Amino acid sequence: MSIAARLRHYTNRLVRALHPSGIPPPLHSAARPASQPHRRRGRAMAAADPDTEVQADFFPMVRRYRSGRVERFMNMAPVPAGADPATGVVSKDVVVDPATGVWARLFLPPGTPRGAKLPVVVYYHGGAFVVGSAADPFTHSYLNALAAEAGVLAVAPEYRLAPEHPLPAAYDDSWEALKWVASHAAGGGGPDPDPWLAEHGDLSRLFLAGASAGGTIAHVVAARAGGLGVRARGLLIVHPYFSGAVDIGDEGAAGKERKARADAFWRFLYPGSPGLDDPLSNPFSEAAGGSAARVAADRVLVCVAQKDDLRDRGVWYYESLRASGYPGEVELLESMGEGHVFYCINPRCDRAKEMQERVLSFLRK
Repeated sequence: MSIAARLRHYTNRLVRALHPSGIPPPLHSAARPASQPHRRRGRAMAAADPDTEVQADFFPMVRRYRSGRVERFMNMAPVPAGADPATGVVSKDVVVDPATGVWARLFLPPGTPRGAKLPVVVYYHGGAFVVGSAADPFTHSYLNALAAEAGVLAVAPEYRLAPEHPLPAAYDDSWEALKWVASHAAGGGGPDPDPWLAEHGDLSRLFLAGASAGGTIAHVVAARAGGLGVRARGLLIVHPYFSGAVDIGDEGAAGKERKARADAFWRFLYPGSPGLDDPLSNPFSEAAGGSAARVAADRVLVCVAQKDDLRDRGVWYYESLRASGYPGEVELLESMGEGHVFYCINPRCDRAKEMQERVLSFLRK
């Protein structure tokens, strides 16, 4: 199967699982119809082995067993860093925090002259907080192209995934990665700065970006960044994975049971969370305390796709941010006739080219 076909398969399954109408209920090993004794016998045998007894099942994304073993169904084999023959971009992996093992993949455009300063794009990958990687073909290919076409130094943090590392670990890791990048301002970077960031990173032209769950992360770190004294030139939110207890758009048609399933998945990701109105899921909830208006970016571009089940939440984010008191410019781009992260699946299609031109314009302002 080609990379494009695998990406299409990956994203179709992912977006169905992300949307409240598509998240399956968590299955517990004790929940089987009494009319199937042969299944009960099989279950009883499996229950004796905690490594095969299912504790929570959110297929097609992730399944957890009583032993703590986690099975993922949508991860793709990582791509090694190095020179990309198609674009000439060179990438490398750098440890950000030895204590947690968090690292980042950096992408440098071809032919960058010694001492040349480039805008820096910190990009957070998607995957519903349970799959995905800075090194998966999805993210790697996109950032090779972005670095080459936009002439930017891209940084893709590798945050830890749930459920082994429950939320807010992904947000905390992403925040630490931003602090690490920001530490290179004015020749900093601590005792062991990264040579690419130190030589080429122009942090007065910093952009924060993310797709799907990574878009949610990008918003949260942007809202925190002001406290660090960091301000981004722009914030790029692509097909974001936000939620909320109150239905919007077509969520009401999905029914209360399906909303409950979405809530169950969020609590699986973040045990102890108050649910879908957690500020990390709903940045405009009462619990968020108006933090969205403090996004430390001059401009925000929100990208949605017409056929994406997450489309309505993306538009809701755009409209809510405009009404929040955020003083910057907020733009919306809707790609008609396309689905979730289509621009990675088919980057040569007309809508992907249109979106790329809009993103490039956004980064060059």
